[in-house]
Amino acid sequence: MSLGDVFLPALALMLVLEGVLPFLAPVAWREAFVRMTQMKDGQIRFMGLVSMLAGLILLFLTR
Repeated sequence: MSLGDVFLPALALMLVLEGVLPFLAPVAWREAFVRMTQMKDGQIRFMGLVSMLAGLILLFLTR
């Protein structure tokens, strides 16, 4: 199994999931984006860290 066998489908799934909210609720997505632009860098980094840790935990739980 090569990296492309896992990475490309994972990337495709991420793009699909990232597109769901702007497609279904563009107003809510825009408001969330505006609120994020008003956050401090540390707050955004913390959200990114929590997201990465949640993803890692899900990966470990599903393997």
